Amino acid sequence: MENLEELKKDHKTSYFAGEYERLLNEEDKIKEMLKEDESLKDLVDEELQNLIFQKEAIERQIEEIMKSNKEEEEFPNELILEVRAGAGGDEASLFAWELAHMYERWTEEKGWSWKILNESSSDAGGYKEASFEIKGKDCYKLLRFETGVHRVQRVPATEKNGRIHTSTASVAILPMKKKTTVIINPGDIEMEYSRSGGAGGQNVNKVETAVRLIHKPTGIDVRCTTERKQLANREKAMEILMSKLQLLKDEEEAKKYSGERKNQIGTADRSEKIRTYNFPQDRITDHRIKQSWSNIEGVMDGNIDKIISALASGEVGDSEEE
Repeated sequence: MENLEELKKDHKTSYFAGEYERLLNEEDKIKEMLKEDESLKDLVDEELQNLIFQKEAIERQIEEIMKSNKEEEEFPNELILEVRAGAGGDEASLFAWELAHMYERWTEEKGWSWKILNESSSDAGGYKEASFEIKGKDCYKLLRFETGVHRVQRVPATEKNGRIHTSTASVAILPMKKKTTVIINPGDIEMEYSRSGGAGGQNVNKVETAVRLIHKPTGIDVRCTTERKQLANREKAMEILMSKLQLLKDEEEAKKYSGERKNQIGTADRSEKIRTYNFPQDRITDHRIKQSWSNIEGVMDGNIDKIISALASGEVGDSEEE
Protein backbone atom coordinates (compact mmCIF):
# COMPACT_ATOMS: atom_id res chain seq x y z
CA MET A 1 0.00 0.00 0.00
CA GLU A 2 1.29 3.45 -0.98
CA ASN A 3 1.19 6.75 0.93
CA LEU A 4 1.19 5.26 4.42
CA GLU A 5 2.55 8.53 5.79
CA GLU A 6 -0.37 10.44 4.29
CA LEU A 7 -2.84 7.92 5.70
CA LYS A 8 -1.31 8.41 9.14
CA LYS A 9 -2.17 12.11 9.00
CA ASP A 10 -5.91 11.40 8.59
CA HIS A 11 -7.45 10.60 11.98
CA LYS A 12 -9.90 8.24 10.27
CA THR A 13 -7.15 6.08 8.74
CA SER A 14 -4.19 6.66 11.10
CA TYR A 15 -4.87 3.56 13.22
CA PHE A 16 -5.22 1.26 10.20
CA ALA A 17 -2.10 2.75 8.59
CA GLY A 18 -0.16 2.04 11.80
CA GLU A 19 -1.44 -1.55 11.91
CA TYR A 20 -0.57 -2.05 8.25
CA GLU A 21 2.96 -0.79 8.87
CA ARG A 22 3.28 -3.17 11.83
CA LEU A 23 2.26 -6.10 9.63
CA LEU A 24 4.83 -5.11 7.01
CA ASN A 25 7.58 -5.08 9.64
CA GLU A 26 6.42 -8.45 10.95
CA GLU A 27 6.45 -9.79 7.40
CA ASP A 28 10.08 -8.66 6.93
CA LYS A 29 11.12 -10.35 10.18
CA ILE A 30 9.50 -13.65 9.19
CA LYS A 31 11.19 -13.58 5.80
CA GLU A 32 14.54 -13.00 7.53
CA MET A 33 13.86 -16.05 9.70
CA LEU A 34 13.42 -18.15 6.57
CA LYS A 35 16.79 -16.98 5.22
CA GLU A 36 18.46 -18.15 8.42
CA ASP A 37 16.65 -21.50 8.63
CA GLU A 38 15.11 -23.14 5.55
CA SER A 39 13.49 -25.82 7.72
CA LEU A 40 10.97 -23.21 8.89
CA LYS A 41 9.54 -22.81 5.37
CA ASP A 42 6.15 -24.43 6.07
CA LEU A 43 5.69 -22.43 9.26
CA VAL A 44 6.84 -19.21 7.57
CA ASP A 45 4.51 -19.75 4.58
CA GLU A 46 1.58 -20.22 6.94
CA GLU A 47 2.46 -17.04 8.87
CA LEU A 48 2.94 -15.04 5.65
CA GLN A 49 -0.47 -16.18 4.36
CA ASN A 50 -2.04 -15.09 7.65
CA LEU A 51 -0.38 -11.68 7.34
CA ILE A 52 -1.65 -11.34 3.77
CA PHE A 53 -5.24 -11.94 4.97
CA GLN A 54 -4.80 -9.30 7.69
CA LYS A 55 -3.31 -6.79 5.25
CA GLU A 56 -6.14 -7.32 2.77
CA ALA A 57 -8.72 -6.77 5.51
CA ILE A 58 -7.05 -3.47 6.47
CA GLU A 59 -6.83 -2.40 2.82
CA ARG A 60 -10.58 -2.94 2.43
CA GLN A 61 -11.30 -0.87 5.54
CA ILE A 62 -9.06 1.96 4.34
CA GLU A 63 -10.69 1.86 0.88
CA GLU A 64 -14.12 2.21 2.49
CA ILE A 65 -12.94 5.20 4.54
CA MET A 66 -11.36 6.85 1.49
CA LYS A 67 -14.54 6.29 -0.49
CA SER A 68 -16.55 7.88 2.30
CA ASN A 69 -14.10 10.81 2.46
CA LYS A 70 -14.42 11.35 -1.29
CA GLU A 71 -18.22 11.36 -1.10
CA GLU A 72 -18.14 13.76 1.85
CA GLU A 73 -15.87 16.08 -0.14
CA GLU A 74 -18.37 16.11 -3.01
CA PHE A 75 -21.40 16.26 -0.71
CA PRO A 76 -20.17 17.75 2.58
CA ASN A 77 -22.18 17.35 5.77
CA GLU A 78 -22.05 21.07 6.44
CA LEU A 79 -23.54 23.97 4.49
CA ILE A 80 -24.62 27.60 4.66
CA LEU A 81 -28.22 28.38 3.76
CA GLU A 82 -28.94 31.97 2.76
CA VAL A 83 -32.34 33.58 2.24
CA ARG A 84 -32.87 37.02 0.77
CA ALA A 85 -36.08 38.98 0.17
CA GLY A 86 -36.70 39.81 -3.50
CA ALA A 87 -39.52 41.68 -5.22
CA GLY A 88 -42.55 42.45 -3.08
CA GLY A 89 -41.45 44.66 -0.20
CA ASP A 90 -42.63 43.59 3.26
CA GLU A 91 -44.46 40.58 1.85
CA ALA A 92 -41.20 39.36 0.28
CA SER A 93 -39.37 39.71 3.59
CA LEU A 94 -42.10 37.78 5.41
CA PHE A 95 -41.88 35.04 2.77
CA ALA A 96 -38.09 34.90 3.21
CA TRP A 97 -38.65 34.39 6.95
CA GLU A 98 -41.20 31.65 6.26
CA LEU A 99 -38.78 29.84 3.95
CA ALA A 100 -36.08 29.96 6.64
CA HIS A 101 -38.62 28.64 9.17
CA MET A 102 -39.57 25.85 6.76
CA TYR A 103 -35.97 24.69 6.42
CA GLU A 104 -35.34 25.05 10.15
CA ARG A 105 -38.29 22.81 11.04
CA TRP A 106 -37.21 20.23 8.46
CA THR A 107 -33.66 20.36 9.80
CA GLU A 108 -34.94 19.67 13.31
CA GLU A 109 -36.93 16.67 12.02
CA LYS A 110 -33.74 15.31 10.41
CA GLY A 111 -31.85 15.66 13.67
CA TRP A 112 -29.36 18.11 12.15
CA SER A 113 -27.99 21.23 13.81
CA TRP A 114 -29.19 24.71 12.80
CA LYS A 115 -27.34 27.88 13.75
CA ILE A 116 -28.00 31.52 12.88
CA LEU A 117 -24.93 33.26 11.45
CA ASN A 118 -26.46 36.57 10.44
CA GLU A 119 -29.94 38.03 10.15
CA SER A 120 -31.19 41.39 8.96
CA SER A 121 -34.87 41.95 9.77
CA SER A 122 -37.42 44.15 8.02
CA ASP A 123 -39.85 46.49 9.76
CA ALA A 124 -42.58 43.91 9.13
CA GLY A 125 -40.69 41.28 11.10
CA GLY A 126 -39.46 39.28 8.13
CA TYR A 127 -35.96 38.86 6.74
CA LYS A 128 -34.27 41.26 4.38
CA GLU A 129 -31.53 38.64 4.35
CA ALA A 130 -30.24 35.96 6.69
CA SER A 131 -27.73 33.12 6.71
CA PHE A 132 -27.69 29.88 8.68
CA GLU A 133 -25.26 27.04 9.27
CA ILE A 134 -26.59 23.49 8.90
CA LYS A 135 -24.64 20.40 9.94
CA GLY A 136 -25.88 16.86 9.42
CA LYS A 137 -25.45 13.67 7.43
CA ASP A 138 -26.17 14.27 3.71
CA CYS A 139 -27.46 17.82 4.34
CA TYR A 140 -25.87 19.26 1.18
CA LYS A 141 -26.73 16.20 -0.90
CA LEU A 142 -30.41 16.67 -0.05
CA LEU A 143 -30.67 20.47 -0.06
CA ARG A 144 -28.45 21.37 -3.02
CA PHE A 145 -31.41 21.79 -5.40
CA GLU A 146 -33.06 24.48 -3.25
CA THR A 147 -30.91 27.25 -4.71
CA GLY A 148 -32.91 29.72 -6.80
CA VAL A 149 -35.87 32.09 -6.73
CA HIS A 150 -38.94 30.96 -4.76
CA ARG A 151 -42.19 32.74 -5.65
CA VAL A 152 -45.26 33.16 -3.44
CA GLN A 153 -48.78 34.06 -4.60
CA ARG A 154 -51.31 34.98 -1.92
CA VAL A 155 -53.43 37.76 -0.41
CA PRO A 156 -51.29 39.67 2.13
CA ALA A 157 -52.78 40.39 5.55
CA THR A 158 -52.59 44.13 4.79
CA GLU A 159 -54.46 43.80 1.47
CA LYS A 160 -57.92 45.38 1.88
CA ASN A 161 -59.35 44.49 -1.54
CA GLY A 162 -58.48 40.80 -1.48
CA ARG A 163 -56.07 40.99 -4.39
CA ILE A 164 -53.46 38.28 -4.84
CA HIS A 165 -49.90 39.57 -4.70
CA THR A 166 -46.81 37.90 -6.11
CA SER A 167 -43.55 38.20 -4.17
CA THR A 168 -40.20 36.46 -4.34
CA ALA A 169 -37.31 35.42 -2.15
CA SER A 170 -34.06 33.78 -3.17
CA VAL A 171 -32.37 30.83 -1.50
CA ALA A 172 -28.71 29.87 -1.85
CA ILE A 173 -27.18 26.60 -0.61
CA LEU A 174 -23.43 26.86 -0.07
CA PRO A 175 -21.45 23.64 0.60
CA MET A 176 -18.70 24.00 3.20
CA LYS A 177 -15.97 21.82 1.67
CA LYS A 178 -12.91 20.86 3.67
CA LYS A 179 -10.57 21.34 0.71
CA THR A 180 -10.50 24.37 -1.54
CA THR A 181 -8.32 25.26 -4.51
CA VAL A 182 -8.79 29.01 -4.39
CA ILE A 183 -6.08 31.33 -3.15
CA ILE A 184 -7.07 34.69 -1.68
CA ASN A 185 -4.75 37.66 -1.75
CA PRO A 186 -5.10 39.39 1.66
CA GLY A 187 -4.96 42.72 -0.14
CA ASP A 188 -8.18 41.83 -1.97
CA ILE A 189 -10.17 41.64 1.26
CA GLU A 190 -11.81 44.62 2.90
CA MET A 191 -12.79 44.01 6.52
CA GLU A 192 -15.42 45.90 8.51
CA TYR A 193 -16.38 45.57 12.18
CA SER A 194 -19.62 46.61 13.84
CA ARG A 195 -21.77 45.88 16.87
CA SER A 196 -23.98 42.84 16.71
CA GLY A 197 -27.64 43.60 17.23
CA GLY A 198 -30.26 41.53 19.00
CA ALA A 199 -29.95 39.16 21.93
CA GLY A 200 -26.62 38.06 23.28
CA GLY A 201 -25.88 40.08 26.39
CA GLN A 202 -23.96 43.25 27.07
CA ASN A 203 -20.83 42.07 25.26
CA VAL A 204 -22.68 41.66 21.96
CA ASN A 205 -24.22 45.11 22.11
CA LYS A 206 -21.20 47.12 23.33
CA VAL A 207 -18.26 45.49 21.53
CA GLU A 208 -17.72 45.44 17.77
CA THR A 209 -17.88 41.67 17.36
CA ALA A 210 -19.75 41.52 14.05
CA VAL A 211 -17.51 41.04 11.01
CA ARG A 212 -18.11 41.79 7.33
CA LEU A 213 -15.65 40.67 4.67
CA ILE A 214 -15.72 42.06 1.14
CA HIS A 215 -13.77 40.36 -1.66
CA LYS A 216 -13.02 43.35 -3.87
CA PRO A 217 -12.33 41.54 -7.18
CA THR A 218 -15.71 39.75 -7.18
CA GLY A 219 -17.79 42.02 -4.93
CA ILE A 220 -18.78 39.02 -2.79
CA ASP A 221 -19.44 40.04 0.80
CA VAL A 222 -19.95 37.88 3.87
CA ARG A 223 -21.24 38.89 7.28
CA CYS A 224 -21.12 36.90 10.51
CA THR A 225 -22.58 38.31 13.71
CA THR A 226 -23.63 35.63 16.15
CA GLU A 227 -20.36 34.50 17.73
CA ARG A 228 -19.45 36.28 20.97
CA LYS A 229 -15.88 37.00 19.93
CA GLN A 230 -14.72 39.02 16.93
CA LEU A 231 -12.06 36.45 16.05
CA ALA A 232 -14.61 33.63 15.87
CA ASN A 233 -16.87 35.70 13.60
CA ARG A 234 -13.91 36.58 11.39
CA GLU A 235 -12.82 32.94 11.07
CA LYS A 236 -16.34 31.79 10.19
CA ALA A 237 -16.76 34.63 7.69
CA MET A 238 -13.47 33.68 6.04
CA GLU A 239 -14.58 30.03 5.77
CA ILE A 240 -17.80 31.12 4.08
CA LEU A 241 -15.97 33.49 1.73
CA MET A 242 -13.54 30.72 0.71
CA SER A 243 -16.48 28.41 0.00
CA LYS A 244 -18.29 31.06 -2.05
CA LEU A 245 -15.20 31.69 -4.15
CA GLN A 246 -14.67 27.94 -4.60
CA LEU A 247 -18.31 27.55 -5.70
CA LEU A 248 -17.87 30.42 -8.17
CA LYS A 249 -14.76 28.75 -9.58
CA ASP A 250 -16.53 25.37 -9.82
CA GLU A 251 -19.48 26.94 -11.64
CA GLU A 252 -17.17 28.60 -14.17
CA GLU A 253 -15.44 25.26 -14.77
CA ALA A 254 -18.78 23.48 -15.16
CA LYS A 255 -19.89 25.94 -17.86
CA LYS A 256 -17.01 24.77 -20.03
CA TYR A 257 -18.46 21.27 -20.04
CA SER A 258 -22.17 22.06 -19.99
CA GLY A 259 -23.49 19.27 -22.20
CA GLU A 260 -26.17 18.09 -19.80
CA ARG A 261 -29.63 17.03 -20.94
CA LYS A 262 -32.16 19.86 -20.98
CA ASN A 263 -34.36 18.27 -18.33
CA GLN A 264 -31.50 17.49 -15.99
CA ILE A 265 -31.72 19.30 -12.68
CA GLY A 266 -28.68 21.39 -11.83
CA THR A 267 -27.73 23.52 -8.87
CA ALA A 268 -29.26 26.73 -10.15
CA ASP A 269 -28.15 30.28 -9.53
CA ARG A 270 -30.22 32.81 -7.59
CA SER A 271 -31.79 34.26 -10.75
CA GLU A 272 -33.58 31.06 -11.82
CA LYS A 273 -37.23 30.80 -10.77
CA ILE A 274 -37.52 27.27 -9.41
CA ARG A 275 -40.75 27.05 -7.41
CA THR A 276 -44.11 28.74 -6.86
CA TYR A 277 -46.12 28.61 -3.63
CA ASN A 278 -49.74 29.38 -4.58
CA PHE A 279 -51.74 29.78 -1.36
CA PRO A 280 -55.26 30.40 -2.83
CA GLN A 281 -55.00 27.15 -4.84
CA ASP A 282 -53.14 25.25 -2.08
CA ARG A 283 -50.48 24.25 -4.59
CA ILE A 284 -46.72 24.23 -4.71
CA THR A 285 -45.14 23.74 -8.13
CA ASP A 286 -41.52 23.03 -8.89
CA HIS A 287 -40.92 24.29 -12.43
CA ARG A 288 -37.80 22.23 -13.11
CA ILE A 289 -39.43 18.82 -12.72
CA LYS A 290 -42.98 20.07 -13.42
CA GLN A 291 -44.50 18.51 -10.33
CA SER A 292 -47.02 19.94 -7.87
CA TRP A 293 -47.99 19.23 -4.27
CA SER A 294 -50.85 20.30 -2.01
CA ASN A 295 -50.96 20.91 1.79
CA ILE A 296 -49.06 24.18 1.49
CA GLU A 297 -49.47 24.97 5.20
CA GLY A 298 -47.83 21.67 6.12
CA VAL A 299 -44.98 22.28 3.68
CA MET A 300 -44.32 25.73 5.13
CA ASP A 301 -44.16 24.04 8.54
CA GLY A 302 -41.30 21.85 7.36
CA ASN A 303 -42.99 18.87 5.72
CA ILE A 304 -40.89 19.01 2.55
CA ASP A 305 -39.72 15.39 2.30
CA LYS A 306 -41.78 14.68 -0.84
CA ILE A 307 -40.36 17.70 -2.63
CA ILE A 308 -36.78 16.94 -1.62
CA SER A 309 -37.15 13.28 -2.66
CA ALA A 310 -38.66 14.17 -6.05
CA LEU A 311 -35.79 16.54 -6.81
CA ALA A 312 -33.20 14.02 -5.66
CA SER A 313 -34.61 11.39 -8.02
CA GLY A 314 -34.96 13.87 -10.87
CA GLU A 315 -38.39 12.56 -11.83
CA VAL A 316 -40.31 14.54 -14.47
CA GLY A 317 -44.03 15.03 -14.01
CA ASP A 318 -46.81 16.66 -16.01
CA SER A 319 -47.74 19.64 -13.81
CA GLU A 320 -48.32 22.96 -15.49
CA GLU A 321 -46.05 25.89 -14.89
CA GLU A 322 -47.74 29.02 -13.63
